[in-house]
Amino acid sequence: GAMLSHGNMLANLTQAHAWVSPVVGEGCELVVTPLPLYHIFALTANCFTFIRIGATNLLITNPRDIPAFVAELAKYPFTVVTGVNTLFNALLNNDAFNALDFSKLKVTLGGGMAVQKAVAEKWKLLTGKPLIEAYGLTETSPAATINPLNIPEYNGSIGLPISSTEVAIRNDDGIDVALGERGELCIRGPQVMKGYYNRPEETANVLMPDGFLRTGDVAVMDNKGFIRIVDRKKDMILVSGFNVYPNEVEDVVAMHPGVLDVAAISVPDEHSGEAVKIFVVRKDPAVNERMLIAHCRSVLTGYKVPKHVEFRDDLPRTNVGKILRRALKEGA
Repeated sequence: GAMLSHGNMLANLTQAHAWVSPVVGEGCELVVTPLPLYHIFALTANCFTFIRIGATNLLITNPRDIPAFVAELAKYPFTVVTGVNTLFNALLNNDAFNALDFSKLKVTLGGGMAVQKAVAEKWKLLTGKPLIEAYGLTETSPAATINPLNIPEYNGSIGLPISSTEVAIRNDDGIDVALGERGELCIRGPQVMKGYYNRPEETANVLMPDGFLRTGDVAVMDNKGFIRIVDRKKDMILVSGFNVYPNEVEDVVAMHPGVLDVAAISVPDEHSGEAVKIFVVRKDPAVNERMLIAHCRSVLTGYKVPKHVEFRDDLPRTNVGKILRRALKEGA
């Protein structure tokens, strides 16, 4: 359990409000809330931040029931939508959603998991608005970085540090890496938790002496301060000594028009130590392993190309729709 004080929560509410206030209006927004309010993303962003400006929340009790979800959306002139990549992907593959009126939409904010380029591009094409990615953790109340809400296109980054927030990219020894190099994303600010409840050793593992929080995410920062998440450190795949990040593989596979959903994990391999395995939910029943491997070879370096492909009717997910790589790995 992450211990968040009232001060942490109020700080993040103030930070989030400062970020969105230039784009949203007082008392005139209708925000779609498909995530449960016990999830920190929905609690701080949808509930606290938008209630502060007098917005209306449209609560979706079962976002997995896409037809019922879309039927609710059709009743209201929604202006803001928040959610996770898998939810946006499911909506885009629903014919009734494609027929909705998006003329009032101002902001679409994606968080909770990586936004895939293929999904973001389809969203912009349909709605006319970019799918804007943000980043946070329960441990940061949650917002830490957000893209400017006026960007014209999806840019592949999680944005810039929000107000009063410092970001460092550090190596395993806690030393800052050079600009443009990969390292662990570390965050310091008034929204960072006090520690883990009754877990002093775990707290010491993530809270550094100078107050920075180790997030467990590998990231890189460009010369304009925009941060790009490479992947979770623990999900990295080591193929013949080379690092392969599942997010990159999933992004490429998701670009195939016959793919509805995908997840990549590591599996043991007697020759390379580990190999890449992908689990795919097909949009086109004709898609086969050979076609996907060929597609990946046309984009990825050889060692990043999946060695194994397994087709599934669905992928395991958390209660907010995030794909559970861990569950796939345990059953692989």
